[in-house]
Amino acid sequence: MQITPAEIAETLAMVSKQHLDIRTITLGLNLRGCTDADIDVMARKVYDRMTSAAERLVPTAEQLEREFGIPIVNKRISVTPIAEICAATDATDLTPIAQAMDRAGKELGVDFVGGFSALVHKGASAADVKLMDSIPHALSVTDNVCSSVNVGSTRAGINMDAVLKMAGIVKATAEATADRQCIGAGKLVVFCNAVEDNPFMAGAFHGSGEADAVVNVGVSGPGVVRAVLADLPKDADLTSVAEAIKAVAFKITRAGELMAREASRRLGAQQGILDLSLAPTPAEGDSVAEILEAIGVGTCGGPGTTAALAMLNDAVKKGGVMASSSVGGLSGAFIPVSEDAGMIRAAEAGALSLEKLEAMTCVCSVGLDMIAIPGDTSVEAICGIIADECAIGMINNKTTAVRVIPAIGKTVGDRLEFGGLLGYAPVMPVNSHAGTTFAHRGGRMPAPLNSLKN
Repeated sequence: MQITPAEIAETLAMVSKQHLDIRTITLGLNLRGCTDADIDVMARKVYDRMTSAAERLVPTAEQLEREFGIPIVNKRISVTPIAEICAATDATDLTPIAQAMDRAGKELGVDFVGGFSALVHKGASAADVKLMDSIPHALSVTDNVCSSVNVGSTRAGINMDAVLKMAGIVKATAEATADRQCIGAGKLVVFCNAVEDNPFMAGAFHGSGEADAVVNVGVSGPGVVRAVLADLPKDADLTSVAEAIKAVAFKITRAGELMAREASRRLGAQQGILDLSLAPTPAEGDSVAEILEAIGVGTCGGPGTTAALAMLNDAVKKGGVMASSSVGGLSGAFIPVSEDAGMIRAAEAGALSLEKLEAMTCVCSVGLDMIAIPGDTSVEAICGIIADECAIGMINNKTTAVRVIPAIGKTVGDRLEFGGLLGYAPVMPVNSHAGTTFAHRGGRMPAPLNSLKN
């Protein structure tokens, strides 16, 4: 399908007035050739592989910005899950690999590096355990490295031993970075049904089914959708609202398709997926919550919010898949609290609770995201939050995730200040009735009946 000059002109208007941007160009790299018994040798190989393979990523992205006039907010790298290349080493602390990733990312000028990760949905290898145990230290001594662990899937069920372990690691990571607004936990996500081609952080990694180097692009555009809805008549019915969202999602995706084609061609890498998730920012007018309110919900979190979000998510996907044959990743609407000005306001007003956010994750991408919780929240309560979210993903055959940030030394009414795209997070209350028995039963929650597809 040809991209016309008229489409480009319309896109430029979206950029100048409605906050349209390409949220990220993420270069996925295969690191399996870097494995070595010596952890320091392996770290050097990782550094060398990243700096050589991605040396043109940032200059290419900047050139595309200048040529097409569309901002590319983040340039990122995702790598093979680090646990998968560490089976040969006797080292118990894998932090040197994370530090090598961080150094390479800084030299290259990228914003984030993802892939300090493990996949343990059915069981954990010795390398997986070492990776998980290394997360608090690794994220405390690096700036741009992100970590993810997949603890469940529709086909395998939920590894409850890993869920409990990761609950403790989330808290330990927050404690290790308590002097920096607990930001370590903001770079750590726990998944169910993690995808192998996600360009968004903190959950990006380069999956086993991918080529050696792949360009995955994530578009954005909540402000564009919000502007279109603002122009609709107040008496427009929901079919008309959905059609309007679908039409603008097509246009947003076409802009991303253009950038993805050009980036992959110029970098000499395979063109991967185009993730058309609506990713908000703290900027006014660039909010998913404000879209839901424009649809007619009084305040985000109030009655009708989940239904409005379901319609939004579906319409975005319907519009996006007509604009590109490579739609993938997560693709929907993100609802991070700290990164969305409307979500922040709703949480501070008491309209948006953790329980309502959990209900909303049943119909959107991806899960409980960038949510600050009291620093004294128990490990068992965090385990329950992760297990609940994984259950939603497992039963509904969708990706769900938890990125909660225990605000060490803070309680409800306080806030964590991150700045930039991460914004700030009001500390939200957590149900205190988690108990202890469920979290410590362990074992594997069996896969649901709907997993039997063959």
